[in-house]
Amino acid sequence: MSIIETRRISKTFKVNQKKKGLAGAVKGMLFPDIRYIEAVKDVSFRVEQGEIIGYIGPNGSGKSTTIKMLCGILHPSAGSVAVNGLELPRKRRELAKDIGVVFGQRSQLYWDIRLGETFELLKRMYDISDADYTERMGIFAELLDIDEIVDQPVRQLSLGQSMRGNLVGAFLHAPKLLFLDEPTIGLDIVGKKKIQTFIREMNRAYRTTVVLTTHDLSDIEKLCERIIVINHGRIVEDDRLANITRKLAPYKLVYVLTDDAVPAIDIPGCRLRSADDSRICLEFDHHRHDSVELIARLSRLMRINDFSIVDPDIEEVIETYYGAPPADREGDARA
Repeated sequence: MSIIETRRISKTFKVNQKKKGLAGAVKGMLFPDIRYIEAVKDVSFRVEQGEIIGYIGPNGSGKSTTIKMLCGILHPSAGSVAVNGLELPRKRRELAKDIGVVFGQRSQLYWDIRLGETFELLKRMYDISDADYTERMGIFAELLDIDEIVDQPVRQLSLGQSMRGNLVGAFLHAPKLLFLDEPTIGLDIVGKKKIQTFIREMNRAYRTTVVLTTHDLSDIEKLCERIIVINHGRIVEDDRLANITRKLAPYKLVYVLTDDAVPAIDIPGCRLRSADDSRICLEFDHHRHDSVELIARLSRLMRINDFSIVDPDIEEVIETYYGAPPADREGDARA
């Protein structure tokens, strides 16, 4: 059963271009310079109940606009949206009980009261029974260690603690659909792992459908089996994670610190990206090379003081691939 179905939705914003100074402001009032920005263009996709999908793309690609239309906040300029069988935006009030939303840069917690009081307010707002509330808070305590911060004022919470509180607030009423926008932004490895585990467990236990927008490849790799890529307002890819990763990000980056001169690196599937003083950046095909074996080969070419292996920035990958002319993109795909 499809919980989300969009049919050729588009969203166009009317923007009044402001001029500088008082004269520009007066001129703008009398003769407004109106421009139309098409943020989302002819987007169609379906999401089945219980899926965790990544909805990714560079900044300004139309991700947030799409999510706002799926929540009923924005009205599409064209096309139709149905979420959980409800036509939007006409049925957006009914939908509010079936969805949860977490934005990494914004909080739904009440600043001046303790965290537990926020949960108690949400319990009453969503008319959650005492038995369900107690059961769910027990699960949240086990997965997110929420007991240790439940009596703290929200204003005293760290970034990671605040994000854990926001996740509890979004899941407290057991929504059928959850929208997560950068849920692990700014968190350390331990915090990321807790949140990723929590999302997987909630999806498994309640079959909660999750739509995740992020620039962090590790979130995508740990949580999603399917990815939808949007760029310049259009969907350019909709496929399984393995296929998308192989096509868009077949490489990783290795940073090496060395006191030696940069040697000639003749390793198939590995190329020098940059060299700055004692820091070298190499790009290698992680489908062809095991990381440990690659470092061993590099250590025979130079003395390695330290190294790190990271995923490429997903925004850079998408911008590079889809910002290229169509002929170049086809050539990259064939390669």
